[in-house]
Amino acid sequence: MFKLMFFSPRIAPNTGNAIRTVAATGCELHLVEPLGFDLSEPKLRRAGLDYHDLASVTVHADLPSAWAALSPERVIAFTAHAESSYADVDYQPGDVLMFGPEPTGLDAATLADPHVTTKVRIPMLSGRRSLNLANAAAIAVYEAWRQQGFAGAV
Repeated sequence: MFKLMFFSPRIAPNTGNAIRTVAATGCELHLVEPLGFDLSEPKLRRAGLDYHDLASVTVHADLPSAWAALSPERVIAFTAHAESSYADVDYQPGDVLMFGPEPTGLDAATLADPHVTTKVRIPMLSGRRSLNLANAAAIAVYEAWRQQGFAGAV
């Protein structure tokens, strides 16, 4: 399946919601430190509800550690600064769907990382800064999964 990566997430409930998304879809969630919260925070646990046992969540000390563990062939970075739409990607199992911290998103140095193979954006109306991280991640994961015919879904 797909690997959802949050690089230095700051808001616990967004990560909690992502835990629900990966539990519901069979994806993996990879969190890259530093985190803006403790994984035992009540807000994170409440947002994830009882899905923690059903979700694959891995914490990496830094981005090089994440790359070493994942050995990704393709990394799709989601950024408001991309020209291409997320809907134009032919997603493949094993793809890493990478998102940056709230509220800034991925910085230029991270977007220039040689592991990043594609940069995409989620369209929205002009004058809007960004979507909520958990919502954007769910949009991406479900599009990738849809392209795989919702394998394993009921």
